[in-house]
Amino acid sequence: MKYIGLSAQQRQNNFRSLILVLLFPVLVLGLTYVGIFAFVHFGYEYPSIQLVNQGFIDTAPIVFGGVLLWFLIAYFINTSIIQNATQAKPLSRKENMRVYNLVENLCMANGMKMPKVNVIEDPALNAFASGMSDKTYTVTLTRGIIDRLNDDELEAVIAHELAHIRNRDVRLLVISIVFVGIFAMIAQIGFRSMIFGGSRRSNNDNKGAALLYVVVILIAIIGYFLSILMRFAISRKREYLADADAAEMTKNPLALASALRKISGNPNLQKPAPDDVAQLFIEHSPKKAAFASLFATHPPIKKRIKVLEQF
Repeated sequence: MKYIGLSAQQRQNNFRSLILVLLFPVLVLGLTYVGIFAFVHFGYEYPSIQLVNQGFIDTAPIVFGGVLLWFLIAYFINTSIIQNATQAKPLSRKENMRVYNLVENLCMANGMKMPKVNVIEDPALNAFASGMSDKTYTVTLTRGIIDRLNDDELEAVIAHELAHIRNRDVRLLVISIVFVGIFAMIAQIGFRSMIFGGSRRSNNDNKGAALLYVVVILIAIIGYFLSILMRFAISRKREYLADADAAEMTKNPLALASALRKISGNPNLQKPAPDDVAQLFIEHSPKKAAFASLFATHPPIKKRIKVLEQF
């Protein structure tokens, strides 16, 4: 992969990510329609497509109102949730001038506002960026990564996280995480509603509707997993771009390659963060299982190192 014309790649990546994010509401509408179809079919003596369509028109604004409310809550409290989940604390400037100097120098060189800097008191080697606006953007580093990396390597890691902030990756990823949570809730509600609704029907009706139950449940599950795959596509593409951006900021791609190599040896916190939050980390590998690579939010770290070494 050649990193030529980084600005062009950023525009292309941002456009593709925007398309992916716009597909989430489409999935919301799709699952809503499926739920209404099931409700009409099992709740009315004479179901019709007209009843389904009218129910969808009446329900869609309520669904979007709920989604909007969820977003507003996530917008204002996501920083607190992430800090509590990772036990991150503000990093003292007086006692950590080395870290603050690296962050400030990179910000000044690239015309960025200084983000907040947090630390997780853990020997693991990892880092992440978070926040939804200039007031909440934060770079969080573990104590292990501060102590184990040399200045060039730590600067490269910080540059990677600043790239996520500059490219608005963190905002996009938080939004996608919220959407997946919404789909999980809708799928659970739909599944329970269908079971409850089915229990009130006669045995004959239940036998005749069994196949449709299975189909509706499968559609809900497919919608949920499609939303997860969309989020993974966003994460993977943007990790490569952030690596490239960090290499251009520091003019030292080998420093980031060296840092990633060290990080790969000990990336896991002693008290693991929730999986949704862990996906923000510079390195997040899923538990070894079948199809693990399919559901990985990050590209393999060996591939990232190889690309950087060829930069």
